[in-house]
Amino acid sequence: MVGLVLLTLSPGEIGGSETYVRGLARALAVRGHMPVTAYVSRAAADAGEGLPTDVVDEYPIARSRRGRLAVRALVAARSGSARRRIGVLDAVHYPLTVAVPRLDARAAVTLHDTLHRDLPELFGRAERLYRAIAYDRSARRARLVIVPSAFVRDRAVALLGIPGERIRVIHHGLDHDRFRPSSDEREPFLLYPARPWRHKNHARLFEAFALLRRTRPALRLVLTGGEFRALPDGVESRGRVSADELATLYRRAAALVFPSLYEGFGQPPLEALACGCPVVAARAGSLIEVCGDAARFFDPHSPADIAAAAAEVLDAPDEWRRRGLERAAVFTWDACAAAHEDVYRELLAS
Repeated sequence: MVGLVLLTLSPGEIGGSETYVRGLARALAVRGHMPVTAYVSRAAADAGEGLPTDVVDEYPIARSRRGRLAVRALVAARSGSARRRIGVLDAVHYPLTVAVPRLDARAAVTLHDTLHRDLPELFGRAERLYRAIAYDRSARRARLVIVPSAFVRDRAVALLGIPGERIRVIHHGLDHDRFRPSSDEREPFLLYPARPWRHKNHARLFEAFALLRRTRPALRLVLTGGEFRALPDGVESRGRVSADELATLYRRAAALVFPSLYEGFGQPPLEALACGCPVVAARAGSLIEVCGDAARFFDPHSPADIAAAAAEVLDAPDEWRRRGLERAAVFTWDACAAAHEDVYRELLAS
């Protein structure tokens, strides 16, 4: 039997990683080709998404970043009871990177990015130390490492010394039932769904937006993903929104602007493309790999270049919509789950 260990999932706190684990679990359950059991905490008891699920009560609930670090350290130190609860597995997959609890089974780890290595200045000392121990060590010890993009594969080889032959690139999927085009009328606003983290580059986006408003005074910028302070004129924050509300925003927005300085995959641009929303994205991280020729790219360090790219798409959106729908159709959770099943078979056969 294969175990999908989701004990470090904190619902609503980890963005695209949660989208990945839930989409993967749901698709594995629908396919039903392999015996996979999800192991979850009480905080995320529904994360199995239709898979056979075992709630491991030994894993406490934590909401804050500091609390999650403390809980993970505690469980790592006292993981015997959790190991006994899970029992003997033939293979185990840690889709949230941290191999907690460590089990005596052939393991695959999903490494979402190497952000703490590429941009260490974004993290405090304790977080950097934790990631160096928990993330890096988990990936290095795993029999196989799953990454969401060739970009992350190359960084894992260069920064963590993981041999390329142990790494499997598997792109995330898309919920095409939720993220789909419609006949909704487009409105004069740009959309950026992202948490207010430094690498999401909101400050330069605000500068670019001010440039755009000189010739487009009716244009607005809508943010989702968290709470923001002291927003410029024309910018509004919706806070955290549901997936359905986000899909509605994709279908109404004139364009998605995505100036992130670093992405291991980049789910929001792909979701926007699937909704027929033109995408303007940073020439950074995995975004070119994921979006292909369906997005207009820019230098994320240049507000003038961000503004120029957005203006170009706003002036001629139809071709970008066509390209986006074609590109998004390539990504499905079924294909993602099938590729994970191949990894599980590889573990079982090794």
